[in-house]
Amino acid sequence: MDESQVVDSLSALAHPLRLRIFRALVVAGPEGLTPGVMAEALDTANTTLSFHLKELTHSGLVTQERASRNLVYRAAFDRMNSLLGYMTQNCCAGDACEVTDVTCKSC
Repeated sequence: MDESQVVDSLSALAHPLRLRIFRALVVAGPEGLTPGVMAEALDTANTTLSFHLKELTHSGLVTQERASRNLVYRAAFDRMNSLLGYMTQNCCAGDACEVTDVTCKSC
């Protein structure tokens, strides 16, 4: 992950609703969520949700897939893990870190 991708990802998460959307998708796991389910769960208008989903998708943190008549959104766990890896790459003052695996075990 390069610096511009990191900035795009962090910018996408730098809004309270987008952060809530992303966290909801992380909780949903590989099954993902449809916009209708998310709008209801997050108590937000469909148009507002659509705008923020577009931003998250553009950043690469969220994927979109058509499943018959529905769109299904999912957290892009590989991108999330790359972002976390970039952010912690030089932690511990260059020494070996205690945490060696930031991947989601259930994903």
